[in-house]
Amino acid sequence: MTEILRTAHTFELSPAELAEIRALLDAAFEGDFADEDWDHGLGGVHALVQDTDGAILAHGSVVQRRVLHDGRSYRIGYVEAVGVRPDRRRRGLGGRVMAALERVIDGAYAAGALSASADGALLYRARGWQPWPHRIETLGPAGVVRLPDEEGSTYLRPAAGRPLPGSASPGGDAPLIFDWRDGDVL
Repeated sequence: MTEILRTAHTFELSPAELAEIRALLDAAFEGDFADEDWDHGLGGVHALVQDTDGAILAHGSVVQRRVLHDGRSYRIGYVEAVGVRPDRRRRGLGGRVMAALERVIDGAYAAGALSASADGALLYRARGWQPWPHRIETLGPAGVVRLPDEEGSTYLRPAAGRPLPGSASPGGDAPLIFDWRDGDVL
């Protein structure tokens, strides 16, 4: 069976496609995909792998986020909602989704970022994503808050050969400070 890869902005997806993507993510995350997680994956570019009948087999999206580092603000392509239908795993579909999202990041952002599960980290490392070795924080409603649970699971990828934040500056070990959002910040 030949799978088809397509990209689309959220506004280009039909209500039926959005419902199918949400169901896929609920299955892929075994019911641990909250409404806030779903909301975080909307408003950007989606990569979909579909079978020849149009059924969605794999999904991921990239949305814009702002990250502060060492006194500078970066426009980051943040990867969200990457999942593969459980009966189609280990066939390269996640890699195809990531390749499409990385093309978007290369063309539109200073870098890519994501929060990886233990299972996902293997895929991301193999694709050149690097764990951020320093503090992770967020600029919340009450000010800057450290996110120690995100340290070690936040990955970055340079966009189109550009350097990662901090790679060429004396403040390279400064924290990454992500914009705030409800639910899981990362």
